[in-house]
Amino acid sequence: MRGSDQGNGSLFSYVDLEQRVRPDHPLRVIREIANASLQALSADFDALYSPFGRESIPPERLVRALLLQAFYSIRSERQLVERIEYDLLFRWFVGLGIDEVVWDATTFTKNRDRLLDGDVAAKFLSAVLSQSRMKRLLSSEHFSVDGTLIEAWASPKSFRPKDGSGAPPGPGRNGERDFHGERRTNDTHASSTDPDARLYRKGRGKEAKLSFMGHALMENRNGLIVGAVATRASGHAERLAALALIEPHAERPQSITLGGDKNYDTKDFVMELRERAVTPHVAQNDTNRRSAIDGRTTRHPGYAVSMRIRKRIEEAFGWAKTVAGLRKMRHRGLPKVDWQFTLAMTAYNLIRLPKLLADLA
Repeated sequence: MRGSDQGNGSLFSYVDLEQRVRPDHPLRVIREIANASLQALSADFDALYSPFGRESIPPERLVRALLLQAFYSIRSERQLVERIEYDLLFRWFVGLGIDEVVWDATTFTKNRDRLLDGDVAAKFLSAVLSQSRMKRLLSSEHFSVDGTLIEAWASPKSFRPKDGSGAPPGPGRNGERDFHGERRTNDTHASSTDPDARLYRKGRGKEAKLSFMGHALMENRNGLIVGAVATRASGHAERLAALALIEPHAERPQSITLGGDKNYDTKDFVMELRERAVTPHVAQNDTNRRSAIDGRTTRHPGYAVSMRIRKRIEEAFGWAKTVAGLRKMRHRGLPKVDWQFTLAMTAYNLIRLPKLLADLA
């Protein structure tokens, strides 16, 4: 017989969120690793909060909610809070009960900003990588590095002369601005809405945009990100960030390798790597110049392997921009951009974890 479409309200709720999530759901493995990592950061969280006053949103719930925002391509924190309100899976992952009140979006944002003071995103990435199940997936000898351009949350119209000169924009909230014939450089101009953003372009024939640069260090065994940082966009940013990212893994008794594209093929960068006992497996740039990589490196079979594997890091950047919402920043200022980028790279590791562990088993 046909069922009735009439709804009946209930006085009591007996919903157990733990039973509503199927046992083989991928978020179960991710949540277990994330909870263990956040527990390791408990002392760091304590240092960010006063021992007196009204209780704030637990930082562990803030981080788990932001991971969901990256996993499910949620465009804003206001939409994220709304989704947590009615989605049982989101409530379970964050740690909210079925009857608990969800936070206001403004309260969520203000509490999230507190985590910037403790560099929590970078510490969370390190804590995730230090888990015993993660260590089995990581390589400690072969790495790859790359950078990507991330568009800043700033309009080109905000890129104005530092001395205050120049024609003012037209009337209205988004007034017209004519840049024809005007020479604009990062030395003479700056964005009024995001001073940390820099005018940069990917290559010849590409349009210049206000941007930041994101850099990631990948281990070559399973393509997991082991280091991430965001910097101001510049022609030297990729090589400087690569040296900083490889530093904790370098200067060991056994030499390690670092793969990269042609942008890393410079004499100074290759020399810096070799001084750190790092073998530079970077692509040769011999267009109208002499490459800094010679036969001492290219003759080894491992060099060809590194050339193939290094392209996998582009998958992480592609996921971050198309899924995690990094095609254009949602925040202004380098500290917040670095936070968002590093957390997105951590989310990329976690989203791949269930399949990698299943293959390992």
